[in-house]
Amino acid sequence: MNKTDRLLAIVLELQRNEVLRAEDLAAIFETSVRTIYRDIQALSEAGVSVIGAPGQGYSLMEGYFLPPVSFTVEEAVTLLIGTDFIEQWFDTHYSSKSRTSRKKIEAILPEPIRSEATRIRKSFRLLATAEDKTRIQEKTYLEVIRRTILEERKISFHYSKRIAEANGNRQSVRTVAPYGLVLHQGSWVLIAWCELRQDIRHFRLSRMTELIELEDRFMLPADFHLDVYQPPDDRNVRVRIWVQPDIADKVRESNNFYIDTIEEQAEGLLVNLRVRQPEELLHWVLGWGAGVVVLEPESFRHRVRNELEKTLKRY
Repeated sequence: MNKTDRLLAIVLELQRNEVLRAEDLAAIFETSVRTIYRDIQALSEAGVSVIGAPGQGYSLMEGYFLPPVSFTVEEAVTLLIGTDFIEQWFDTHYSSKSRTSRKKIEAILPEPIRSEATRIRKSFRLLATAEDKTRIQEKTYLEVIRRTILEERKISFHYSKRIAEANGNRQSVRTVAPYGLVLHQGSWVLIAWCELRQDIRHFRLSRMTELIELEDRFMLPADFHLDVYQPPDDRNVRVRIWVQPDIADKVRESNNFYIDTIEEQAEGLLVNLRVRQPEELLHWVLGWGAGVVVLEPESFRHRVRNELEKTLKRY
């Protein structure tokens, strides 16, 4: 980054933050503190109202605002593709805002930049799943849950688990304190404190029904931060499968969440997976037909064999 770009970037950082130390700016721009001192001096001489407080850092004088900056073609394309993504994956409210944002961005771009950005965007395409009933309901729930997270209000819903519990039940009613939303592998997932389980749980919006907003309030724990949250890894059961060479690429590209390691062998792939319970892999394994063989555990081999025998009887 040359000096001119860095000076502009420093002003933008000061606009976003109330106070920044020289050490902070040096870390951001990967330069020395002495260089930052010289940059601040150059900004002051250029008329930028930078205030320095000994022992605290630098800030911009209240009311100072940098005029609109120009975008490069790459920056414009990045912003426009971002609006496409939000329109496809977010709820109705943000979908409409993304469209108006796109129009405003395009309106302020100089004609050469706008034309080149349009040309480049035509070489990209974001594919979303079909707008079926389930997807429409998921977007509706997304808007409701997003609102309750901001208002710190609880919600309740009926939830359908993919795998039945020990008592055979797959359906349950949950009351939760919603902490945040995560888009994971094309599906929206709610991170929430579940009153039934008395712990943090994850819920796919696509498996929810009868969502209700409650008046009960909750307080987000001070030590919970969605951007650094990592769920405990309780996948303690190991499954090993052998994959036939002619479908090896397809299995590799499936990006199954439970895959731990893949070992290339002359006669195919040896895939190691970690799960909470082997049944989580049952339909995935069956979907590959004879191209996949379960090596261990033996109990899961029997489970797959029994399921295939049931299927054979139907035919």
